[in-house]
Amino acid sequence: MSCGHGRNWLSAYADPVPLIVLWDIDHTLIENSGVSKEIYAAAFSAATGHAAVRPARTEGRTDRLILAEMFRDHDVSAPAWEKVLQALTAAGAAREADLALRGRALPGAREALGAVAAEPGMVSSVLTGNIYANARVKLRAFGLDTLLDMECGAYGADATDRAALVEVARDRVRTAHGFPKDTPVVLVGDTPRDVRAGLDSDAHVVAVASGIHSADELREAGATAVLPDLVDVPALMRHLRSLAPSVT
Repeated sequence: MSCGHGRNWLSAYADPVPLIVLWDIDHTLIENSGVSKEIYAAAFSAATGHAAVRPARTEGRTDRLILAEMFRDHDVSAPAWEKVLQALTAAGAAREADLALRGRALPGAREALGAVAAEPGMVSSVLTGNIYANARVKLRAFGLDTLLDMECGAYGADATDRAALVEVARDRVRTAHGFPKDTPVVLVGDTPRDVRAGLDSDAHVVAVASGIHSADELREAGATAVLPDLVDVPALMRHLRSLAPSVT
């Protein structure tokens, strides 16, 4: 995976404020309206030859973990990951048009992504449990993919544990954009698993109560910055700037 499009962000601006911002997708940037669980059910059926009778458990899990739990819950042997990956990719591609019709970008998501993309020195990418192909499907369905450097993100095929994805994305961004090793990382997500992934990997966390978890639940998980949604873009940007190192 090649990221950064050959651009060194630290040399692109006279006074850069380096910061890596990593976004969750489902229920943080978009509402998938049940399409995600349909993707997992279809992938399970294609990979095993059996219909899923129990829905996938998502809520911040990676695709590797989601499918592993589905295989265990249905008492079937797990196929090789490459077969599962192919099934997930096909299932996601088949539902992009349906997602565009049934789902939506969440309030403020487009504006927030645009503001971070326009901020000198900040690199905005993805940290999601979805595999890369399906992350792109979900963002492309609402025209959000062009606002992110998706090649530098971390995805559900990269690790089973969400916290491990933070280091994957951190390394990809640093390598592509020439950021120093101590560049801070901010993880934006809507679940306690997002919060824990950030805390377990020395990343800052902005929790967004736009999914099924309340602001109180996200604070109990350890988030100190909790937003009701992404609508107040100036407030979000003030917070992100406060996390970047001072330029001297």
